[in-house]
Amino acid sequence: MQNLPPNKKIILFDGVCNLCNASVQFIIKHDQKDIFRFVALQSDLGQKILLYLGIDNQKTDSIIFYDPGKAYYYKSEAAFHIAKHLDGIISWVSLFKFLPTSFTNYIYDYVAQNRYKWYGKKEHCMIPTPELKAKFLE
Repeated sequence: MQNLPPNKKIILFDGVCNLCNASVQFIIKHDQKDIFRFVALQSDLGQKILLYLGIDNQKTDSIIFYDPGKAYYYKSEAAFHIAKHLDGIISWVSLFKFLPTSFTNYIYDYVAQNRYKWYGKKEHCMIPTPELKAKFLE
């Protein structure tokens, strides 16, 4: 995909999910090396990236970690790859990558299926503050 910032890793997320938005804020706070850029799955660019990667947008509402030109990951694997790049103790979460993906995705799916019930849902995707706008691609 062209027009994506070079040397940045892209996180696609559910833009109306309160848990997902809180997670994005957490990642931004712990992304001291300025590695990540963010795109809501519901945005035009998010849909274009899904199409480019060959991911059916009707079958995913998961977080997707996309390292342009290299690979993409979703669900628990995405979380582990993101955690690996963060500063502080949260980077240790990636140590659990040794667990079977079927197990970690089961836990991920359980939380994902209940996220709106537990954390709520916004009517619209969040609008970043002027200070954070550079972190979002659309």
